[in-house]
Amino acid sequence: MSNPFRTLTVTEAARAFADVVNRAFYRNETTVLTRNGVAVAHVAPASPAGIPASELAARWELLSHLTPTEATKFEDEINEARGAVGTPHDRWES
Repeated sequence: MSNPFRTLTVTEAARAFADVVNRAFYRNETTVLTRNGVAVAHVAPASPAGIPASELAARWELLSHLTPTEATKFEDEINEARGAVGTPHDRWES
């Protein structure tokens, strides 16, 4: 999948900050800021009701994801923690 966002280095964004903000506000564009080729931040339009599903799907691709092994380990740790907590006591029951 191609990157639907505009990508700039942090230095480029600093030099053109007003343009980056104007594109977010007027064109509803998201700009990905990179440092040494790694995405470090997004400048995105403010949205009081959230973002459209299409943009959420595109942003999902930018996130790091657990490997199947990491996911299984995480699930095991959650189940272990749940078992250690036990059942809460209801103070209203005798």
